[in-house]
Amino acid sequence: MRSFNTSGPNILAQHYTLARESLVELGLNLVRNDRYFTIWAPRQTGKSTYFRLMMEDLEQDGFQVIQLNVENYKEETLAGLLGTLSDLLLQNGISAPAFDTFARFSNFLQTVNDRRLVLIVDEIEGLNPEIFGQFLHTIRSLYHSRDAHCLKSTILVGVSNIVGVVGDNASPFNIADNLPIPYFTEAEVHELLAQHTSETGQIFESKVIDKIYEVTAGQPGLVNGFAYQLCTRHPAKPVLEYTDYLEVEDWYMTEAIDKNVANIRNKAEEFRSFVERLLFTESSVPFEIERDAIKVLHTNGIIRKGQDGFVEFWVPLYKKRLFKAFYPYTNGEKDEISATLNTFTFFNAEGELDIPKLINHYKAYVAKRGFKVFLEKNKKGQLTLKEAGLIYSFETFLAAFITEAEGRSYREANAGLGKSDLIVYLNGHEYLFETKKYYSPGKFSKGKRQLAHYARGLGLDKAVYLVFTPRHIEYPEDVVEGVEVHDGIEILVFLVVYDEEKDF
Repeated sequence: MRSFNTSGPNILAQHYTLARESLVELGLNLVRNDRYFTIWAPRQTGKSTYFRLMMEDLEQDGFQVIQLNVENYKEETLAGLLGTLSDLLLQNGISAPAFDTFARFSNFLQTVNDRRLVLIVDEIEGLNPEIFGQFLHTIRSLYHSRDAHCLKSTILVGVSNIVGVVGDNASPFNIADNLPIPYFTEAEVHELLAQHTSETGQIFESKVIDKIYEVTAGQPGLVNGFAYQLCTRHPAKPVLEYTDYLEVEDWYMTEAIDKNVANIRNKAEEFRSFVERLLFTESSVPFEIERDAIKVLHTNGIIRKGQDGFVEFWVPLYKKRLFKAFYPYTNGEKDEISATLNTFTFFNAEGELDIPKLINHYKAYVAKRGFKVFLEKNKKGQLTLKEAGLIYSFETFLAAFITEAEGRSYREANAGLGKSDLIVYLNGHEYLFETKKYYSPGKFSKGKRQLAHYARGLGLDKAVYLVFTPRHIEYPEDVVEGVEVHDGIEILVFLVVYDEEKDF
């Protein structure tokens, strides 16, 4: 019986695998037309599985495929690389002499014209930078004379777009010859999980499939990871349910030690102030690949260009992990808040939360304590993240209440800027909270409509919209507290006033 693969390329006999025929055909056509090109995508997106699928069809077409992984070639010498290439040619039935220069390697290939070779160089970023440029010059020379020798196509595979990282005009790889590997579509996620159902009879509840696609954005490594965890935790369960999914997501958020997530965290740390701006504010940032922060974060799968042309997070799970990583540790305020909470008085006879009473209690807390305790010092000793301080304040208050009331919370996934909404479970009831700072009348109104949309998608009939409003602004008459109905969803609007000067 096959399984979901969580490490390395898929082995067709052992792992559930998507054929991705149309995508494979794009690569095949490039090779058949003697093109040299790149395959790039962030880690764990199925690049190795992809070119292995392509290799089978190429061999059927009469090509001989030579594969070389240079992930650990940072210290490799020119002689070592050329020796490896010589050995690979020999393994493919081509008796090659020892090469001591790229020129000799290139000249030898010019003498072989009875074969059609394809060279795939995987993890190209791992090649020793001292010989990287020479290698590209050689490939360029071979590209221009490919009708006279056996190397019909060269494919460079990596996590970075080679076009974007190689600033050398000698590179033959123009933008037309770049083949990105997209994440799974929603239909492909359904198709992959259906393979498991077909072979085992075990069914994924439709909401589980939807949530896997939503939180992973179709990132192949994470899709397989979620499915693997669900199946191995509940091998005998006929239907994998939403509660099972929540268990796995909680594991990913609080326990999983994953090298891909670790890489995401490390790259985000390099541009922490920029990532914090994306996490804790809703400022629109144009997606411009020439900006170092955007280039690095994009090529590592953290951010992407949204439909509106602005930066957005790519994989909601990564956003949620980064939010937790950059969220400040407790400062003692949770205990201060808990001491004032008689939580049983906040529920009616049916166990439903009295939301206005809860928010009024929070406002009283804010009037007494303010927000300064939620600010953090940067490396220069300066207090930073004013807007995040507002959010931390309410979420710390809410966390204290949830703990005292023996409930739990769950951060909803989305790729947009600013924090994700909180879903709170108390006494068998669900509540959706969105907390944000006031920016403008237009954004204030748009936020209510978006929240209604989120609530509907979650099957809820109401949601809480808590907005922090600076005291010095004269607001339009429609920026008020109250209950509004948007698309059949009740939106409970609350305004928390703060003073820029006094509170920060």
